[in-house]
Amino acid sequence: MLDLVAKKLFLTKGKGVHEDRLTSFEYALRDAGIAGTNIVLISSIFPPHAKMVSRAEGLKLINPGQVLFCIYSRNQTNEPHRLISASVGVAQPKDSDRYGYLSE
Repeated sequence: MLDLVAKKLFLTKGKGVHEDRLTSFEYALRDAGIAGTNIVLISSIFPPHAKMVSRAEGLKLINPGQVLFCIYSRNQTNEPHRLISASVGVAQPKDSDRYGYLSE
């Protein structure tokens, strides 16, 4: 059976500005360094024994065209100069045998 449990995770961020929502999302993915991947959204579990690595290290681990399992938070507006934000929270248990959570 294929093992799809993450061993390493990383956080990244991106910002995209364009009048077209899809284009602004593409720009945000480019800014985050993951535009060249096939993103699959998953639920919010931080796997037992998984290691959080730096953004730089995480980006080195992915390849163009790769299926990338992601949990992401997204916000958008069409109001010029409106300040908006989105975030992801991380809850890692002290006991690495237990799973944690990522909240978007």
